Amino acid sequence: MNSNEKWDFNVELTRRVDEVNNIIEKYLTITGDTFCEPLHEAMRHSVLGGGKRIRALLLCETFHSFTDAADTICHPMMAAIEMIHAYSLVHDDLPAMDNDLYRRGQPTTWSKYGEAIAILAGDALLNTAYEVAMDLLLDKDKKLRERGRAAMRVLAKKAGFHGMIGGQAADILAEGGRIEPSADLLFFIHGNKTAALFEAAMMIGAILAGASEHSIAQAAKAAYHIGMAFQITDDILDESGDFDQMGKSTGSDAKKGKLTATSLLGTKEAEQLLMDYNGEVAAIIERFPRQNDFLAALIASLAGRQK
Repeated sequence: MNSNEKWDFNVELTRRVDEVNNIIEKYLTITGDTFCEPLHEAMRHSVLGGGKRIRALLLCETFHSFTDAADTICHPMMAAIEMIHAYSLVHDDLPAMDNDLYRRGQPTTWSKYGEAIAILAGDALLNTAYEVAMDLLLDKDKKLRERGRAAMRVLAKKAGFHGMIGGQAADILAEGGRIEPSADLLFFIHGNKTAALFEAAMMIGAILAGASEHSIAQAAKAAYHIGMAFQITDDILDESGDFDQMGKSTGSDAKKGKLTATSLLGTKEAEQLLMDYNGEVAAIIERFPRQNDFLAALIASLAGRQK
């Protein structure tokens, strides 16, 4: 989408989110195994019960920033990364983790289906994500298969011990000051728990487009800043937002003694850090080879989000 086209961001965003939902729906259609239907229902509730689809959109729009090829190439990875994100939220909400009853204004998976089914729904979404992503490894095009393998490595690493799960573990271990609070610890938690999956999205988009190693690294850097800004915004909103605005309980971070940008740095410094990250992202995106007004507008919308 170039600057000569007249368009409304919110209308376009709704259209593209609907497209992502249709892609996920396609890959989450499961037939047979009627004895497991409650599990399938819980999976669908977890991944199709709302969501901004930011990671899938970043993946697709980064792809468009490096090539004019059809984005159907990205569809398996777009579905996979949203399934992984959804599974992480299902497990985050469990009583043993954050013990949340609501997400996106709806009952969390465990509060609706019970803990056992919620755990299994998260496990199933994670495994289904890799099953879906492996579609790229079966493509007839050798070059695309090679890109698919590279993308799979990124997805697995950024979602695992050296990424999202590692950050989640540090977040849990840091509760109540069990690990000495520090800026290094805060950046480790936010950089892994949240930013790693943003990095995966934009790196995969660049990889599937055939971008250079330098460009992939730049996409990763932009995504890191987006992810850090996203989590700092969450920290601020958890302190100042309300249920109607957020669709989930607020003030829970302070109650659990979580390490956040606001608890460590204070709201003013957290807001300044947020502005710095958003400025860095804009500078990187401008250097992408293909102008992408929707990507720029999407990132700008994240900078000013209220939920």
